Amino acid sequence: MNRSGFTRRRFLAAASAGTVAATVGSPLVASSNVSQKLAIHGGAPVHQGGWPDWPIWDAARDEERVLKVLRSGVWSRSSVVAEFEAKYAALMGTKGCLATTNGTNALFTALSALDIGAGDEVLVSAYTFVATVDAILLVGALPVFVDTDRETFTVDPAAMEARITENTRAILPVHILGLPADMEKITALAKKHQLRIVEDACQAWMAEWRGKKCGSIGDLGCFSFQNSKNLACGEGGAVIGNDERLMDICRSFHDFGRPYGTASGGNGCLRLGTKARMAEYQAAILLAQMTRLEEQTARRAENAAYLSSRLAEIPGIVPHKLCDGVTRAAYHLYAFRYLREEFGGPQRGTFLQALSAEGVPCSGGYSPLNKEDFLEHTFRSKNFKRMYSPEQIARARQLSRCPENDQLCSESVWLFQSLLLGSRNDMDDIANAIAKIHENRDQLK
Repeated sequence: MNRSGFTRRRFLAAASAGTVAATVGSPLVASSNVSQKLAIHGGAPVHQGGWPDWPIWDAARDEERVLKVLRSGVWSRSSVVAEFEAKYAALMGTKGCLATTNGTNALFTALSALDIGAGDEVLVSAYTFVATVDAILLVGALPVFVDTDRETFTVDPAAMEARITENTRAILPVHILGLPADMEKITALAKKHQLRIVEDACQAWMAEWRGKKCGSIGDLGCFSFQNSKNLACGEGGAVIGNDERLMDICRSFHDFGRPYGTASGGNGCLRLGTKARMAEYQAAILLAQMTRLEEQTARRAENAAYLSSRLAEIPGIVPHKLCDGVTRAAYHLYAFRYLREEFGGPQRGTFLQALSAEGVPCSGGYSPLNKEDFLEHTFRSKNFKRMYSPEQIARARQLSRCPENDQLCSESVWLFQSLLLGSRNDMDDIANAIAKIHENRDQLK
């Protein structure tokens, strides 16, 4: 639960369904915000309509392929999954793609294929969803959190090298919210210390770093296709890469360790594996969604750039910045920081309630993941006590302090990606709603 009292899943569901109610009244413009009653106190909300639904489904265009799969009776992995893998690899600019049950299993598969496990440390972004860290713990490795650059919302490469020890095996940068991390500095650091890179691109379909797709830069890249995602099929994931041997190991691992391609030899199952195969109907849904992905990505980027230009004019609102080298962001979520001092001191939760009342669904985003109970639960588990000494666990705790991330988690505000599929007038409504709240901030007390 974040500090606004709104879970991430509930926020995404509400925003994607456009369920924030709008009451009757006259539309407002920026110049009419002064001395207006805030909607939270009964005034007319700035945004009077709904928002684009998510996910988008065009029955006439999309259902034929899915119905064909359902009627075939071949629902487990077969030719439709293979078709999706080929097309997604081409879209991402990689030689290989492996479809999985979800993004968490994509990360678990990638780390397992790289033989990362007990005794190893993995540097990981502190500002991320719990699944990123779960994957590290599930292979038996220790997550070492790296602090966040509050301006970009992504991992701070300058804070990374000091956390490297003799046990560090890999870096797991996260292109969080669809905002690419600084892969130039991360790649240079990995090369210097001979570390592997697994990119968590679970929110970064079509995002680019210097013209290369996120997920295609490190050793392996992982994606999620969960229902809220910009490319969605309910649940689903993928691993992409250019190393044939490594991709073959991933494919073997996700299918009970059975031999595949260059990962062959011996009898029966060759290695410890799991079952993480995508279903045919999931792939059919993804193939339909892919036909709209480029246009939607471009529209989100255009609206995000315009919205940032508007929000930068409002005191106390600090839009995210893109790292130098980002040639495209995916915008699974649009993020800015709320500086309460410029609004007279009200807590962020009060601002979130006021903005939601103005017809703009919003969330406070992530809480500090490195302080959540699941970490201590894992560190104190029988398995981890057997794998790591008390001194190693204590060092992991010490290295994982992230004060900049703590601050960001108290300031961040999210807008769901479907809002960015709206019109230019919708973006003006978002900016005007925030300007109205600032200009009438005395009503927040």
